[in-house]
Amino acid sequence: MSDTQADAPKRTPLFDLHVEMGAKLVPFAGYEMPVQYAGGVLAEHLHTRAQAGLFDVSHMGQITVRGAEAARAFEALVPGDIAGLAPGAMRYTLLTNDAGGILDDLMVTNAGDHLFVVVNAACKDTDLAHLRAGLAGFDVEMHDDRALIALQGPGAAGALARHAPDCGALGFMTAAAMPVAGIDAFVSRSGYTGEDGFEISLPGDAVAALARTLLDEPEVAPVGLGARDSLRLEAGLCLYGHDIDATTTPVEAGLTWTIARHRRSGGGFPGAEVIERQLAEGASRRRVGLRPDGRAPAREHTEVTNTAGRPIGAVTSGGYGPTVGGPVAMGYVAAGHTEPGTEVALVVRGTPRPAHVARLPFVPTRYHKA
Repeated sequence: MSDTQADAPKRTPLFDLHVEMGAKLVPFAGYEMPVQYAGGVLAEHLHTRAQAGLFDVSHMGQITVRGAEAARAFEALVPGDIAGLAPGAMRYTLLTNDAGGILDDLMVTNAGDHLFVVVNAACKDTDLAHLRAGLAGFDVEMHDDRALIALQGPGAAGALARHAPDCGALGFMTAAAMPVAGIDAFVSRSGYTGEDGFEISLPGDAVAALARTLLDEPEVAPVGLGARDSLRLEAGLCLYGHDIDATTTPVEAGLTWTIARHRRSGGGFPGAEVIERQLAEGASRRRVGLRPDGRAPAREHTEVTNTAGRPIGAVTSGGYGPTVGGPVAMGYVAAGHTEPGTEVALVVRGTPRPAHVARLPFVPTRYHKA
């Protein structure tokens, strides 16, 4: 979700395992993280689409919020329906500012006696302060002693079920506490790849043993940040700090679906007035999918023009889509140019190259529906 670098990167509890497996390590969101392993990004991407990839996401922030009516209080910070979450249900939502901009995107789960919140690594310290300020009187705690791994792909359920038989009962966007290979863990079923998959939160001192156990399964291979990025791009999913940030609103970002219907009027969260106006009148720009007509990829910050050469927007994420078999991108274009099929140009190294607006996602999602 974001990638600011720090002078002295931290290490996740899986660092030694990454080194052992020959990972290429890079600074990412303040951590030293694997960008790829020996097989390379393309192989890791395709393996995840065909079987199952194991991702280290321990750099992300894991926060608990405790206290009576915590869910109701949380709604004052986000446009989503948190109070309406059933036990074990999780929701993707957004922290917004007074201008309607997105401070971070996050997952919130009703874990029964508390809320379990997962935030982006680069934002987690500011998010923690923001949540504590907005939830005065509640117990808001960051759990740096816990690790988080994600098992993604059509083979994920089968591989995990051998060590956590209860995982099969989870539907998309649900979670539960359960033992995994004898380790007490909190398991959710969502995913950042467009595939069926699970996220496993567990004590940091136990994660290396579990990772080795899962990697011993025939379907499972380690996957780094490079393939994580190409997988989420094909799935049309936003990366915080690139496709969304404090200057973009949920309406501009095509995330209107995150705003609960009963919260689209009457306010009650930061930036509500701006967002309600955009819902009624439309936004001046929108996030769209973009498909270059040729083979040259368009990277972040590539200018988008109309066919007459007038600038109408910019690419926020772009690269090669291994499943698609060609370049794909996302970006913002001015209203009036958002219809799929609209011809545009992408200015790559000073040369306008033909492209067109495309529907998102670029590949069908395969989330597990109960």
